[in-house]
Parts: sequence; C-alpha cells; structure tokens
Amino acid sequence: MREIVKLESTAKTGYFYTTTKNKKKQTGKIEVRKYDPIIRKHVKFVEKKIK
Repeated sequence: MREIVKLESTAKTGYFYTTTKNKKKQTGKIEVRKYDPIIRKHVKFVEKKIK
C-alpha cells in the first residue's frame, strides 16, 4: 500500500528524488528540504506525480 512519488526541486533545475509514501496515513503533499547538486544548495522539494 505504498505509492511511488517524485520530489522535484523548486529551484527549477529539473533535479528530482524518488521516494514512497503511505497512501492510507499521509493525506497531504510531501515538502522536504534536500540537497540539489546542480546549484549546490539545499532547497525545498515538493511532491509531483510520476508520469
């Protein structure tokens, strides 16, 4: 019962991480502060659907 989601950088670099989330427990979108190696800074990553 886990869904694969894409965490995309808000810095518009096109860099993303993939992760899973529990479909039953988590209702909102994931927002995490992670490292973007293209701009070499920590930025906010937001959840997007994988196409």
